[in-house]
Amino acid sequence: MDSLDWKEKGVDAEINQVLQHEHLGNGSILLFHNDAKYTPQALETILKGLKQKGFEVVPISELIHKQNFTMNHEGRQIPTT
Repeated sequence: MDSLDWKEKGVDAEINQVLQHEHLGNGSILLFHNDAKYTPQALETILKGLKQKGFEVVPISELIHKQNFTMNHEGRQIPTT
């Protein structure tokens, strides 16, 4: 999921983009950019919001399946077996 932080629409817009995204779900990989203007201010609220929604934040290495999966057009991993 793209946080759209690169559009620099502000802290609240970035928070809402992530926490209200229609595809936010288990296994979602969130994209943020290193030089985004508002991400440093938005990140704490985003992380708290994700935890309040019952999500656990983990390293990407725990999300990427390496065997017996394919990826669909939304970037979701689908079992092949």
